[in-house]
Amino acid sequence: MAAERRFDRSAEDLGNIINFGHLNLAVPDQVAATAFYISGLGLTRDPYMNTGTANMWVNVGRSQFHLPTSDTAQVLRGTIGLVVPDLDFVERRLEVAAKELAGTKFDFQRRDDGIAATCPWGNRFALHAPDAERFGPFLSAFAYLDFDVPSGTAAGIARFYGEIVGAAVSVVAGDRPVACVQVGEKQYFRFREAAHVPGFDGHHVQIYITNFSGPYERLAARGLISQESNRHQYRFLNVVDPQSGDVLYVLDHEVRSATHPMFARPLVNRNAGLASNYAQGYEEQAWAARDR
Repeated sequence: MAAERRFDRSAEDLGNIINFGHLNLAVPDQVAATAFYISGLGLTRDPYMNTGTANMWVNVGRSQFHLPTSDTAQVLRGTIGLVVPDLDFVERRLEVAAKELAGTKFDFQRRDDGIAATCPWGNRFALHAPDAERFGPFLSAFAYLDFDVPSGTAAGIARFYGEIVGAAVSVVAGDRPVACVQVGEKQYFRFREAAHVPGFDGHHVQIYITNFSGPYERLAARGLISQESNRHQYRFLNVVDPQSGDVLYVLDHEVRSATHPMFARPLVNRNAGLASNYAQGYEEQAWAARDR
């Protein structure tokens, strides 16, 4: 009789945060945003939600950018890590987009590990090829958000997300310690200590959690709830050390339950390379590889 196959069941644990829903960054110009996110990166504008000029939702696998129009651009203090299906294809698209985005902060550079790009307003991107070991079985995805945080805060930030939010966390030691917070399958918020951290400009992240009431009660007990949105959602701003109560970092969190009407909403990811070689039935790009 063949030996029974054993699996590492803990490898599939996610912690309380089961999905990173979206990153919200205000933009002053929807045309320039379209040139970068849609024409340049080859991402997909959500065809069903916010299709006017006041806001644009952009699909990346099963997560999104939300890009509302504002007089002032918002810039994440760190780096946005994305998985894209084809780096060579994106590089060619960015070369074309450069003409339309001349005079802005837009820039990009091909590197050994992918493409480093900067949006028209200064948001930094790291674009990676699909890699199941590093990023999971995804062809298109939000892999991580790297946040620059003050020196000496990584351990306290990890305690906050572990003890208050219930997330799976770890701390990587070194010259610049990093608090790693799992926010979905192979998705992470990484809080990396830095010598200088710009002020907070109001951008926000949105997460889905399974134990919705537990974190709420722990946050409310500390006076940290910043918005009572509705029955499916609340928000908080301050990341504090559970031991000292000190505010370590400020980041607007939109927290949704798994019963939220938009949880697991199917997102369209177009096949951006389908143009002159059009063939019916190939309009949509699969965001996950088949060998899951």
